[in-house]
Amino acid sequence: MLTCHKKVNRVDFVDQATRSRMMAAVRSENTRPELIVRRFLHAHGYRFRLHQKNLPGKPDIVMPKFRTCIFVHGCFWHHHSECQYATIPKTRYEFWNEKLLRNVARDTENVKALEALGWRTLIIWECQLKKGQDTLNQLLQQLC
Repeated sequence: MLTCHKKVNRVDFVDQATRSRMMAAVRSENTRPELIVRRFLHAHGYRFRLHQKNLPGKPDIVMPKFRTCIFVHGCFWHHHSECQYATIPKTRYEFWNEKLLRNVARDTENVKALEALGWRTLIIWECQLKKGQDTLNQLLQQLC
């Protein structure tokens, strides 16, 4: 027997004010992926600065000794291409699509500005950290 599965548009189960408050509560600093990277680097003897406001994009981790900035990006907020976590919400699709595209453009501008200032930039994606230790080991190799 064949069954037909219709694509169901999900309706948000909370009102707009509640959703706005929930989204505003999402942290931009000291996120779980960022803490994983920081603990790993510290355990391997690296010292760094956090969230340098005087650098474009306010990098998550700044290693002045290596002139390296590390961004730990969430796949949703920074719209990681071809990632299962980089979805666009079905509710208010146009708003979210525009917002996430602006985030990607801003990230690109920040990386270019840092490179123009002589900084090397590394980006670690949230989904890469979920796959295991390989990403962190590759980070160590890139720092050497």
